[in-house]
Amino acid sequence: MIGTSVYLNGKLLGFHQKPLELVDAIKRKRRKGDMPTDLNVCYYHDLDEVYINTDAGRTRRPLIVVEEGKPKLTKEHIKQIEKDEMTWQDIMEQGPVEYLDAEEEEMSFIAIKEEELTPEHTHMEIHPCLILGAVSGVAPMPDHNSSPRVTMASAMLKQSLGIYQSNFQERMDTQSHLLHYAQKPIAITAQAKIIGVHKRPAGQNVVIAIMPFDGYNMEDAIILNKSSIERGLMRSTFYRTYNAEEVRYPGGQKDRFELPNPEIQGYRGEDAYTYLGEDGICIPECEIKGGDVLVGRTSPPRFLEEVGELSMMEEKRRENSTTMRHREKGTIDSVMVTEAPTGNKLVKVRVRSPKIPEIGDKFASRHGQKGVVGLIVPQHDMPFTEYGVSPDLIMNPHAVPSRMTIGHILEVIGGKANSLRGTEMDATAFEHIDYEGFKKVLEERGFKSDGREILYNGKTGERIEAEIFTGVIYYQKLKHLVSNKIHARSRGPVQILTRQPTEGRAREGGLRFGEMERDTLIGHGASMLLLERLLKESDLVTELVCEKCGSIGVNDLIRKKVYCPICNSTKVDPVEMSYAFKLLLDEMMACGIRPKLVLEDKA
Repeated sequence: MIGTSVYLNGKLLGFHQKPLELVDAIKRKRRKGDMPTDLNVCYYHDLDEVYINTDAGRTRRPLIVVEEGKPKLTKEHIKQIEKDEMTWQDIMEQGPVEYLDAEEEEMSFIAIKEEELTPEHTHMEIHPCLILGAVSGVAPMPDHNSSPRVTMASAMLKQSLGIYQSNFQERMDTQSHLLHYAQKPIAITAQAKIIGVHKRPAGQNVVIAIMPFDGYNMEDAIILNKSSIERGLMRSTFYRTYNAEEVRYPGGQKDRFELPNPEIQGYRGEDAYTYLGEDGICIPECEIKGGDVLVGRTSPPRFLEEVGELSMMEEKRRENSTTMRHREKGTIDSVMVTEAPTGNKLVKVRVRSPKIPEIGDKFASRHGQKGVVGLIVPQHDMPFTEYGVSPDLIMNPHAVPSRMTIGHILEVIGGKANSLRGTEMDATAFEHIDYEGFKKVLEERGFKSDGREILYNGKTGERIEAEIFTGVIYYQKLKHLVSNKIHARSRGPVQILTRQPTEGRAREGGLRFGEMERDTLIGHGASMLLLERLLKESDLVTELVCEKCGSIGVNDLIRKKVYCPICNSTKVDPVEMSYAFKLLLDEMMACGIRPKLVLEDKA
């Protein structure tokens, strides 16, 4: 009998007759400090193989070691840690806590809480919330929400606007957002405190009412209070940095930062250079719009010029300035002149744009309840409580039942109670939520214990028949702003190769009319609309086609002659076609295939 295979980092090390004893011995030596703490071992019963891993790149997490149903980490250890008499490294070396990788964890029996411990358990969680990662641990009460919503909340936390760096004024990031009046959340988790998220917040606590409002908050849309926005709710600034470099070319030629001369090739007109100084660089605090020049730059010609009258090379420079993006506007925030890694002169221009919440901007709570603004309502038309409080935000009640975001509801009522007593709410996963305490606080302050209130219609002054659930919850403004995405085009540039409209908002492109859109027009029998969209408004071209051989004809403007280059026939007719089709014919001819077009009368 050979025995059990033993692998070290995926390579066969040898064989062993007693695999369980081997694994236990390795674990004991690791806990004593005789073996490296980053070593992990695992025995697969079904494969009868032992895997020992010491390689880099494994995800590992700390767990408390359990022996005979008792955790090895004692209260004495915790007291010593609190007094700074013992470090994390000391605990690791003494063995009460060890790091497991995914493979060893698969073969371990881990208890969530100390009360659940049995003699069969091998490890225990330091705290139940540590089964969550750093990002999902920041989301409040994830154990009260369905898992897809926690995933969404974790993804949207990364998209929220806040104070991303304390030295943002000194930085020249390509794109950045800054929330003006960021607030620390009332509902906060233990992980968020450890990471320090609350010190660099990314949202605001808002007064919310969960109710429909004239149908403007259907399908996850939200209603915002106009007066709240005017008081600074969810206002942010968007920064964009533009770079310009004096590039050196082979042959000693290079770009130059300067105020372009009207005689140079591609001069943009006097208005485009309004905000430039004498050095060709823009002046800070100027209001600029799309198309305005930020850094005036001229480049040498792409090809060598012809010899001039005096047998000397005449340098005809071309315009190559850095301009503000199409459809954007803002204020020049700061200008930095420095040197690029290549040794060339480099200019960075940071432009700031105020972003005030508008219809179409995206907001989300930390429970995956995302939505765009459907309406901004003046405060005098918003519903109000008997105390005269109007909500900052109105959310649709239909967004809750099917999504099962009970954490959202708990945060509303917990936020309401804690804002009244001026305290934080512990929203750590798997911790007890003091719902009875919230009810008591609300009752003491004269509110209903279930968080519902009588609201009055702001337009008519009449009492709303239903009781409305209101409270305080933390909302995030996300980076998906309608002002950065809105796009429309009537006319615009085309691609040189295909002569079809360019693609994308940044290039002033058209909106793509795809195959499925084409199918709908075919299904409706709207042939003239199909012709307009796919041909006339795209790349319509009139080409000459030979009646005799079906080749593309030539219009010789010098000799004022129209003929076929293949058979020299002068019987060529103008035919409307897509330029992309004409390009296909040319490419086929380049491959040695001669396409032939057969002409018929239009009748």
